[in-house]
Amino acid sequence: MSSERHASSTSTTPEDNAMFLDILHEAPLLGHRKSRSLFGSYVYFVILVGYAILAAASPWIFHLIRKLVPPLLCSCNVALLLVTGIFQQYLVYQVHKIRLQGYYSFSQKLKHIVRLPFAITAYGTAAMVLVVVWNPHINFLPISTLLRIIMLVEAICAGSFMSVYIGYVHQYNSLNSQPDVLKSLYSPLQPSSSLEGLRYQEGGRLSDQQMALLQYQRENLHFLSEEVNGCLKLSHRYLYIIGVDLAHLLAARDQELRTLSAEMDQLQSELRLARSLIAERDAEIQRVRSTNNQYVEENERLRAILGEWSTRAAKLERALEVERMSNLDLQKKISLLRSQSQESAAPIEQQQ
Repeated sequence: MSSERHASSTSTTPEDNAMFLDILHEAPLLGHRKSRSLFGSYVYFVILVGYAILAAASPWIFHLIRKLVPPLLCSCNVALLLVTGIFQQYLVYQVHKIRLQGYYSFSQKLKHIVRLPFAITAYGTAAMVLVVVWNPHINFLPISTLLRIIMLVEAICAGSFMSVYIGYVHQYNSLNSQPDVLKSLYSPLQPSSSLEGLRYQEGGRLSDQQMALLQYQRENLHFLSEEVNGCLKLSHRYLYIIGVDLAHLLAARDQELRTLSAEMDQLQSELRLARSLIAERDAEIQRVRSTNNQYVEENERLRAILGEWSTRAAKLERALEVERMSNLDLQKKISLLRSQSQESAAPIEQQQ
């Protein structure tokens, strides 16, 4: 069988092998590997530390009610069992996420570790119940001390496994390599070698790896579909925002155009009013000019009349001056004649 497989593998061309080997570069590898949160693990670790402190310091904490110490310790252990069950579901979910990311070896290591704290707590609870029920008489070891020892061992074992889990998850978060489940995908596609029989040594584990590979590929497809849907939603939202912005912009521009058209109409009405006022002013100016021309003509006529009257007045003044001069000469002559007449009349009177 191996010789037949070897012959069939050698019969394939290098181009065919290269075609299959190119899948390694096309498969989704580290692009969307998410780190796992350790917050819940730290919280549970703190609870274990508090539980250990309670177990160690219970004689001093419950010194007022020493008779109720065993029931209280058992109650605390039952509460821890419930809390451990809740945190186990959380840790199993985290391991499942790591498995879906394609890290099969990590998930196989952590799958058993995450169940150990609950198993240890359950065994511790059973041991405490047996101690309380059977009430063994040990001279050097009271029941409360035995219960405290069980609680401390339980807290230490659960804390150690939680430390191992935290270390593995830290290693996973800082990992910078391909998912190991891809090896089961590419190993049948590699050229055959003398060690090819090692692929089939693990038996049923190969089917488990193939199932993990299918889950990994399904998770990748789901992630890619979510990414595509997210891109589509973003594009639709972006287009919707652009459409809304364009609608607002068009509405604003339409409002601006309406405002500008209203202002233009108002300006045109004001322009028509101004033109009518200017025409009225021009008509009034024409009337004023015609009136002014009439006044100028009247003034010219009055000036001509005044010139004529002034000429006549000058002539009259000259005539009056001549008349006055003649009057003066006449008065002189009259006064001369009067004086002569008086002189001639005087001797006549003397003779009489």
